[in-house]
This record gives sequence, C-alpha cells and structure tokens, in this order.
Amino acid sequence: MKIHKALWFGLSCIGLVLLMIAFLTPWDHLTTGHIGLLMLALIVVAIMLGFPTAFTLMGMGVLFTFLAYYMQSSDAGRSVGQTLDLMVQRTYATMTNDSLISIPLFVFMGYLVERANLIEKLFRSMHLALARLPGALAVATLATCAIFATATGIVGAVVTLMGLLAMPAMLKAGYSVRLTAGSITAGGCLGILLPPSVMLIVYGATTGVSVVQLYAGALFPGIMLAVLYMVYVIIVAKLRPDMAPPLPKEERGVPLSPESAALASGGYTRAVSGMLAALFKGRRNKDVPFGFLMRNMALAIAPLAVTVLLVGVVYQATTRPAVVYEIPAELQLGSGGFDSGLSEPPADDGLAEPPSNELAEPPANDPPAAGGLAEPPGTPAATPAAAPETAAAAQAPASAGESIAAPQGFWIFAAICAAILVAFYAMLTWARMEIFKMLMASFFPLAVMIAAVLGSIAFGLATPSEAAAMGAMGGALLALAYRRLNLPVLRESVFLTAKTSAMVCWLFVGSSIFSAAFALLGGQRIIEEWVLSLGLSQLQFLLLAQVIIFLLGWPLEWTEIIVIFMPIFVPLLNTFGIDPLFFGLLVALNLQTAFLSPPVAMSAFYLKGVSPPHVTLNQIFLGMMPFMGIQVVAIFLLYVFPGIGMWLPTVLYR
Repeated sequence: MKIHKALWFGLSCIGLVLLMIAFLTPWDHLTTGHIGLLMLALIVVAIMLGFPTAFTLMGMGVLFTFLAYYMQSSDAGRSVGQTLDLMVQRTYATMTNDSLISIPLFVFMGYLVERANLIEKLFRSMHLALARLPGALAVATLATCAIFATATGIVGAVVTLMGLLAMPAMLKAGYSVRLTAGSITAGGCLGILLPPSVMLIVYGATTGVSVVQLYAGALFPGIMLAVLYMVYVIIVAKLRPDMAPPLPKEERGVPLSPESAALASGGYTRAVSGMLAALFKGRRNKDVPFGFLMRNMALAIAPLAVTVLLVGVVYQATTRPAVVYEIPAELQLGSGGFDSGLSEPPADDGLAEPPSNELAEPPANDPPAAGGLAEPPGTPAATPAAAPETAAAAQAPASAGESIAAPQGFWIFAAICAAILVAFYAMLTWARMEIFKMLMASFFPLAVMIAAVLGSIAFGLATPSEAAAMGAMGGALLALAYRRLNLPVLRESVFLTAKTSAMVCWLFVGSSIFSAAFALLGGQRIIEEWVLSLGLSQLQFLLLAQVIIFLLGWPLEWTEIIVIFMPIFVPLLNTFGIDPLFFGLLVALNLQTAFLSPPVAMSAFYLKGVSPPHVTLNQIFLGMMPFMGIQVVAIFLLYVFPGIGMWLPTVLYR
C-alpha cells in the first residue's frame, strides 16, 4: 500500500511536468531556446520514469544536439558529423579531468573501512560514553554515523549497517519508530556533506570550484548539522520521555577487567591516581602485571600528550615571525636601477601629473660627488635615498629572528584545553577508563586516518587525488589490522568501486553532452534573461535558487541535480555578486534533502530493507521530516553567519 502511494506521488509529479510543458510552451512561435527548455523538462520526466540517468542525458543530448545543428544548416550529413565530433570532444575532456581521479580512491577507501568491522565497536563505545545524556542511543547513533560517514562517505553502507546495529537496540529500549528511523537516516546522509565527500568532488568538477576549498568550507557546516541533530534528539528526549526512555543503570556501565578490579580495590576511585600509586608507591597488586599498568598508563596519558603537541603547534604558528627577504636596491620598485613600470602612484595626490618641462634642469645647489665627478642631468635621485631602505633591509633578518608575542586568543585556547584536560582526568574513574579504552580501539584508528587525509589536503601537503591514494592505503591497513583483509573482501571492494566510479564518470559524460546541447539551443540564455528580468536582489536570487533545489530534491537524486542544474545556476552567480564557493556550501547543505525526501529518499529504502517487518515505509518517511526541517535551519544559519563555512577556506587559502 505504501509503495502504491509513492508510485502515485511520482506519477503525479510526472503529470504536473507534462501539463506545464503542454500549457507553458509557446507552440505557435517555437524557438530553439524553447526547444532547449523542452529538452530539460523531458530529461526530468525520463529520469522519474526510471531510465538510467547517465544514458538518458547522453541520448537526449545527442538527439537535441543533432536537432540544433540541423536547424542551423539543414544538412543532415554535416549535422551528424558535427554531433559525433562534439560527443567525442566532450567525452575526452571529461575523462581527462584530474578532479575525477580521487573519486575511485575515496570510494575504495570507504568500502575497505566499511568491511573492517569498526562500526559495531564504535557504536558500542559511543553508546557507553554518552549513556548519561537524554536520548543516549539516538545521540550515539548520530555521533557514530558522523564519524563513520567521514571515513567512508557511502550513504547506503552507513544507513544499512546502523540499521542492523542501532535499530534493534533502540526499539528494544522503547524508542519510537519515527525517532529511530529519523536518527539513522539523517545521520547516514551526513556522508554526502562531510569531507571527503564524493558529492563535493562532483560539484567542484561541474562548476570549476576548488575541491580543496570545498572540503575546508564544508567541514564546519557538516559538524554544525550533526550537532543540530543531536540537540533536537536531546530536546525530544527531555520533553517526550516516552519517545526516548532513559537507559537503565545496569546498561550505563561496563564490567571491569580483573586487573582493573584489582587496582580499584586499593581504595583509589580515579584511574590515573590508582595506577600511579601502584607504579611508584609500592602498592601494585601482585595479580596485576607490570605490562598491563604501562599500557593503561600510556593510554591515559595519550590525551595529555596530544593536547600538549596541539598547543605547541598552535604556539609555533602564532609566534613565528614574518619572513623578511633582503631585496637589493637596484631590484626594488622605483629604485632607479630597474624600472618595471609597476610602481605605485603617490598615495596622497592620486595620479601624478607629468612634469611641465620635458628635460629636467640640473640641480643648482647640489655639491659635486666625492670623486669630483657630478652626476649627469636627469639622473634619478632615488639611488641615494634608497640607502636607508637598504640598511633597514639588511638589518631586517636580525630582528626577524625574534619571536613575536602570542596573541590573547592563543592563551584563551590554551586555557580551554587545560580545563578540558582537568575535567577529563577528574572524571576518569575505572569504569570510564574501560570505556575510554574501547573508544581508543574503535575511534582512534579512524580519527588518525581522517586527520591524515583531510589534514594533508587542508594544509597543502597533498592534492585530493594524492590524499585519496593515501586514504585507500590507510583503509587497507585498517582492514588488515582488524584481520578483515582477505581476497573475497578485496574482490568485492574493487568491484563496487569500479561500479560506482563508472556510474559517476558516465554521468559526467552525459552531463557534458547535455550541457552542450542546452547551450547550442539557447536554453541557458533564455533562463538568464528571465531571471535578470525579475529584478531580483542577491538575497531573493539565493532564496529562489535554494527553493528550486529543495523542490528538485523530492523527485531527483543529488547527482542529477548537480550535473543538470548547477551549470544553469553558476553562470548567474557573477551577476549577483555571489561567491561560487559559498553557493556550493548552501547547495551541499540543501542536497541533504535528496536522500531524506520521498519518493526517491534512498536512505529510507536502505533502512526499510534491514528493518523489522512491523516498521513501515510511511513511519520512516515521517521520522525523516523533522530532520529535513533542521536542514532548512542549518541553511538559514549558514546564510546569516557565512563565516561558518567561509572562515576556514579564507584562513587557509585566501
């Protein structure tokens, strides 16, 4: 019954598009631009009918490209040749796009990490670490999805695995089906926003925006969206305990190992003080091996060591003096030794007037040079004046070697880190030490890999393709470390990677051919003229674009929206003075709806495939609706406070 409703919804959308084509197309004075818009509408109908997107784009593009050339020359043979030439050129240009190299590598990394069986351990440790929060299971689900989505970026894999792990536990604990389904589907979709995201690579390759800057810009909006999800779950659990009952006390703790229990019996409630007493005060229990003490002590000290290292790196970065290079006087601009023609005009008078006399008079009062030979008339006087600048430049390296004082912001950052460390060690009981060990075993390997991949990209140590190659190797090492790397796993990962990469690459080819046909027919020109005729402000254009993308997310997936509609919006950004990077971040947040909006909400079908029989598709759809509202709030916050997305790329690259 529910599938019939989704089918009727899809057919209604198709009927609406066909009615718009029938009544809005000026059939009596049809131009090539109108034919381009007709092609755009037919593409949407064909995709909604279930035809493969890539080959539909290619087929429609080739057909309408031939039509465009034929309407110009009325020579069928010549039009066929021009169409085939354009198809070959567009295909070759797409396949030589360097941005696409990172897609198969990131996808391969994701499949290997998925098969390393880390998500079960990560969910269990997150569940225990957040047990005291309201709605702890749902919050742990969202946190696990965010971390795992950052490591894999594969929405279907994250939703499916969390549906198998978290859904039975949440339903058994008394959570409502809607909140359970919404938390899993919304958390799993974070992988298309958080870097390294394939969606951001596709957007960058389609619009020409730097993928590196997109990664830097999408990091904080993705974290913000995950935090908003968690805040919503906590509020619902507080206001409606029947939807998210608190966990019983017996499920909040973790049993101690025999060694930890022996140490806890010594009277120390805090893990660090108990281990220090056992090491240095001779109170070590004879049943506790020395190696166990050293391993646990190293784990306990790890946060302190990482924090000290982080603070040290930040201190070096904030106190490093500016590098001053000594430039010889004859190479300085305006020195007289070499005139580049690029010297700046005087700042106070604007553009300087040319001298009234063509030939400069010799100076009347200047004494002769030391050697008794006077300079010839017209010699620039900047050479003697450059002596103080040269002396200052010579002295600059000596003063540049001194460190500058750390800014106030650094000391605030250091104080916050110190407060967090004090709170951490004050709360590190023996039970929490066991939970922390579980987190170190599940979260730390993923965190290292994510930090290595994203950090190398953000700080310019590697291109996205090079970082993706390192990430693929890291995924293989993780699978090997957890004894999951074998021939069947490797074969399946390679097969799925090839399948996904081929889909994306053929989608690019189809989009390129379609865009060429759309431009030849003049569809882009008609849309630009229509938008400009509306007299929209920058805010109104942004609202119009985001509303259109939001509505397109209901019948279409994010791939079709990016490759078909982004080439239409991007040329208009310069007219309205909008940064393509900022527009891309808004689109990336908005495209989360493509996985959460029926009837093509693929995450809902992924979850339905692994959920118990009594969980209906309608319940999953209803559970996703509040999280779609949160996405709208996140888009609003990003627009009001653009620094959320633009601060990091501005600091790193601009």
